[in-house]
Amino acid sequence: MTVAVIGTGNVGGTLGRAFARAGMDVRFGSRNPKASADAAGDSGARVTSVDAALDGADVVLVALPGNRVVDFLRTHAAGLEGTLVVDAANRMGEAAVNSAADVAAIVPGARYARAFNSYGWEVFAEPDFEGLRPHLLYSADEADRATVEDLIEAVGLQPMYAGPDQADLVDSVLRVLFPMFRRYGRRTAFRVLTD
Repeated sequence: MTVAVIGTGNVGGTLGRAFARAGMDVRFGSRNPKASADAAGDSGARVTSVDAALDGADVVLVALPGNRVVDFLRTHAAGLEGTLVVDAANRMGEAAVNSAADVAAIVPGARYARAFNSYGWEVFAEPDFEGLRPHLLYSADEADRATVEDLIEAVGLQPMYAGPDQADLVDSVLRVLFPMFRRYGRRTAFRVLTD
């Protein structure tokens, strides 16, 4: 699987390195690849231009600041057609925290999944909690479940499927965890118990 990671900060960098260590072909897309070279670390991922990262990618993980997602979609709409866009960005202070409606409007040929937006990057960097792995709630179309679950498992988390078109439900976890970060620290996560 070829994964373009758009965003080389803490979230994008941590996730991209985990994907690469799991054997995926990872390309970090950056407006300034030389300045972002550290994002790949020793994972085997490459840092390149955004256009080069998108070229031939099976999955595009968007880990940009939330206020930059719409501009990214508009600028790179042609490169996103037919691709699975995994939205990990949060548009804090907006009516919709996710970019599901924007992806549908700007790149109608793209598929959309919502994942990796509810935890701090610290959980992605160290997903083991004394032998327990947290669940990560995500939303995707049924046809994309296996792909998104591969990404989640590559990071060391357990996938918890919310169903298709459930980005708002996934965002509800963020609303619960945000106040907890202040009290318990950013390395806070959930496990779901079922029969």
